Amino acid sequence: MNRSEIPVAKNKEYIAEIVGIGHEGEGVGRVNGFTLFIPGALPGEKVLTKVVKVKKQYGYGKLLEVVEQSADRIDPLCGIYSKCGGCQLQHLSYEAQLRWKRQLVIDNLERIGKLKVADSEGNDEASTEGKQTNSPSAGEKQTNSGIVVYPTLGMKDPWRYRNKAQVPMGEEQGGLVGGFYAQGSHRIIDMDTCLIQHERNDDVVAKIKDIGRRLGVSAYNEETHTGLLRHVVVKVGFRTGETMVVLVTNGDKIPQVDEWIAGIRQALPEVVSIVQNVNRERTNVIFGGKTRVLWGQEYIYDYIGDVKFAISARSFYQVNPVQTEVLYGKALEYADLSGDEVVIDAYCGIGTISLFLARHARKVHGVEIVPEAIADAVRNAELNGITNVDFGVGAAEVVIPAWQNAGMQADVVVVDPPRKGCDAALIASILSMRPRRIVYVSCNASTLARDLRLFEDGGYRTECVQPVDMFPHTVHVESVILMVRK
Repeated sequence: MNRSEIPVAKNKEYIAEIVGIGHEGEGVGRVNGFTLFIPGALPGEKVLTKVVKVKKQYGYGKLLEVVEQSADRIDPLCGIYSKCGGCQLQHLSYEAQLRWKRQLVIDNLERIGKLKVADSEGNDEASTEGKQTNSPSAGEKQTNSGIVVYPTLGMKDPWRYRNKAQVPMGEEQGGLVGGFYAQGSHRIIDMDTCLIQHERNDDVVAKIKDIGRRLGVSAYNEETHTGLLRHVVVKVGFRTGETMVVLVTNGDKIPQVDEWIAGIRQALPEVVSIVQNVNRERTNVIFGGKTRVLWGQEYIYDYIGDVKFAISARSFYQVNPVQTEVLYGKALEYADLSGDEVVIDAYCGIGTISLFLARHARKVHGVEIVPEAIADAVRNAELNGITNVDFGVGAAEVVIPAWQNAGMQADVVVVDPPRKGCDAALIASILSMRPRRIVYVSCNASTLARDLRLFEDGGYRTECVQPVDMFPHTVHVESVILMVRK
């Protein structure tokens, strides 16, 4: 489309019909066939929008007025929802969020993976009970009409689910503030309550800010690279109640460190670990390379199901423990273990899925590129007395072929890759190993669809996809996928 053919102009107002939701949660609108992305608008609505940016194929609009309202629109519970950006879907009813997340997965499978999805008739009710009803048993899921995509498994209470807070710190009128970045900037807005955080996280951050103000602690300034406190990170064990505080600092020395520790211990008796992480780099990455315990334990502990995990300051641990149990339970179901299988867990992290599977398999081999994560995985296996699991350090696409060359043959392979999906060399390695089943745990529907296409072309059939809502009120969706060798 030439510029002269674009039917909208910057700073002009138009009525747009909203036909979908974009990947960032914005409404996808049409004005005379031209696409406008309009934050805050919902499918089925007509809205008055002001065009703020125009490109050749699409543009961006600001929502001025909802002319015709969707039946799924609700009032957000959070008072700062419009400013924060941490959640993107609070104005959409939770049931509609679950339906949209399922559709997002379907759209990616069809458009990117060129995969056929079964007719959704009779399969369009999202579940908020954390379980799938009337779900066929493993091995009975594939239909002749395509891949079955089940209703999204949601939460009965989709609030206060996050067990970890990472709060950037700043200064306002000489006093310490902490909360969130204003949209489109790194200006920190002070905040006391976040409705998707565990209440304990809010309480800990608020009291640490109070202590910091009383002691005159300076906040880090990105522009000048001066000041001390960059972030406050809080981790809470949902089942154990144990709490860890991590102070991320721009330098080794913390003035009045003894007063800091005493103040935290007095105000927050549930805190069992106070840790310092040093990050001197000019970066938006939260953690630096140096971590030391200032007081208390090096780890806090929590459970997923009946498996106990040690969580350090730098450990990756799923932030929604309630839904993690749902997610891993579904992965275990799809693995369909009888007790005699050899399983490979690629991208195993601190061993969360590996240890779930090991209780039901003959042997589990986990691989992860981060050495510290493997050290945690070994520790977690020992913590639970699980001896039929071992872990290797390195890139999965390097380690797994080496295992195969040494004679290892896996019956089941589980992959839980980062958002960029599986490395192509890893997919090739798995295809050459020819396991009976592959269970794919995905946090990104587009890279999932790309990878499933490669597995399908390599001799596997995608039987079913189970979306799981790990992050209510955001645009993110996780999925568990079962593939079987053709």
